[in-house]
Amino acid sequence: MNGPLDTTHRSAPIQESAIAGGQEAGNLDGLPEWNLSDLYPSIDAPELAADMEKAARDAVAFEDRWKGKLAEEAAKPNGGDLASAIIACERLEELMGRIFSYAGLLYAGDTSDPKRAKFYGDVQEKLTDTSTHLIFFGLELNHIDDEVIEAAMNANPAIGHYRPWLADLRMDKPYQLEDRIEQLFAEKSVTGRGAWNRLFDETVTALRFTVDGEQLPLEPTLNLLQDANRAVRKKASDALAETFKANLRTFTLITNTLAKDKEISDRWRGFKDIADSRHLANRVEPEVVDALAKAVQDAYPRLSHRYYAMKAKWLGLDVLENWDRNAPLPETPQTVIPWNEAKETVLSAYAGFAPEMADIARDFFDRDWIDAPTRPGKAPGAFAHPTVPSVHPYVLLNYMGKPHDVMTLAHELGHGVHQVLAARQGVLMASTPLTLAETASVFGEMLTFRSLLERTTDKRERKAMLAQKAEDMINTVVRQIAFYQFERRVHTERRNGELTAERLGEIWLEVQKESLGPAVRLNPGYETFWSDIPHFIHSPFYVYAYAFGDCLVNSLYAVYQNAEKGFQEKYFDLLKAGGTKHHKELLAPFGLDASDPGFWQKGLSVIEGIIDELEAMED
Repeated sequence: MNGPLDTTHRSAPIQESAIAGGQEAGNLDGLPEWNLSDLYPSIDAPELAADMEKAARDAVAFEDRWKGKLAEEAAKPNGGDLASAIIACERLEELMGRIFSYAGLLYAGDTSDPKRAKFYGDVQEKLTDTSTHLIFFGLELNHIDDEVIEAAMNANPAIGHYRPWLADLRMDKPYQLEDRIEQLFAEKSVTGRGAWNRLFDETVTALRFTVDGEQLPLEPTLNLLQDANRAVRKKASDALAETFKANLRTFTLITNTLAKDKEISDRWRGFKDIADSRHLANRVEPEVVDALAKAVQDAYPRLSHRYYAMKAKWLGLDVLENWDRNAPLPETPQTVIPWNEAKETVLSAYAGFAPEMADIARDFFDRDWIDAPTRPGKAPGAFAHPTVPSVHPYVLLNYMGKPHDVMTLAHELGHGVHQVLAARQGVLMASTPLTLAETASVFGEMLTFRSLLERTTDKRERKAMLAQKAEDMINTVVRQIAFYQFERRVHTERRNGELTAERLGEIWLEVQKESLGPAVRLNPGYETFWSDIPHFIHSPFYVYAYAFGDCLVNSLYAVYQNAEKGFQEKYFDLLKAGGTKHHKELLAPFGLDASDPGFWQKGLSVIEGIIDELEAMED
């Protein structure tokens, strides 16, 4: 996840895919910027002020009307007025979500603007105060006996409609605290975790990296690591290391503080393992994640170690320096890809799968739901934010015309399509667990890649495309599991006291060496490269969701390739379900089961197959 919105994320660090371009480097005029007026016209809009007041007023009235009465209502014939209470709560969540989405998106557009930063902070505080009046609701619902709530759902279709949400809510029951403590946790989040997240965002946005005398923000500097000129890549790496090192004290404090904050919360709630709260939020069993992590770690030698050894040979090197890992192959086109070409590339790939998918994605372009240019102060990375069901999602990119950026566009539009289709479930049930939230995004990437590969007849270009897809998958699967192992070690050691910047760097290097293998040399300075990864800050243990999604999509795509008909319909049913079904229910129509120990091997074998094909090309 990235930036100020809890429902956004920074894309997995997928790398370049070979797509022909036809534009002079640096010419990226006319990139779209989003129009947030579908949420609110401006910071000073009367509609926004009125909604803020309405949310605060209605929350108090909701608490007065329902607090202490839910069990009594549920026990009445047909569940009494419990359906009315749930519907009223949903309306409040929708209203508050609309306000917070506007504030967060506006802030993401320029986190360096003091006016926007103050506005975002003020909105966050006010909505936190407002939401404290709603905390009782979920807690009281969970106090109702199982038999009573089951009878109410069976007797009243209006209550039964919310069965998935109520069942989901009750999974949190063993870990919820006394009402006053829950309220304290919520109110303190603004000055606690929320404040540290904001400090991280604003610190990263303000960082500048000196390359050839020019002061660059983070995104353009990271982009130079994909430059065809090796000297440029080294300068970028050195600049990143220098600035990260200068800010390590701040990043180390943030990391230690948030790890301790999580440990306190986990201890009070009764979570045993450091990642159990994430597994619960993802509605995935710990043993499923353990099986995924082990399968990927066991595959390091067959995947990343083997691939990077091949890449070193292709580049004429004995080993890759850390700044060579993302280097383009000599076969990779270096021209900048115009925005309209990127747009048509993705839309045509989507249309080849299902016209409805392309139609939904086209709205993002036609209705100004995308913010594409890089700007000083803009949040780095990329995300798709669903806002609320009554509006529509928005996509943030930092588009610089690289093939990698086209894949990121395909990725985020996959999220956007998923969010549009799931919105019909309503604000309480539209949100998808992170493990399944990556399904549509990675599938969108795969559709785009396969569409381009099928058009390619030149052997050298095909090799470049396959190699870069292998890198995409290694970054999405191997790298993310390495990140997960880094987090596990950091949070485990933090329970025994603070970690120094030096110790954090040691752990980082150890997990990176294990995952990248002997063909990649990690130079002095690389030990600081953990510091700018927003997932570690905004959503601890988020990262395994990328590996989960990629392996799942590899298996799903194999089913699609072998399906005679009906796959698209089942796929859209999966997306439309939002958060109403468990991963077992969603995958069953495709004959897939993530709890099957062999499931992850199927996904990893796709990556291995691409590397096998690349190896065969060497003969």
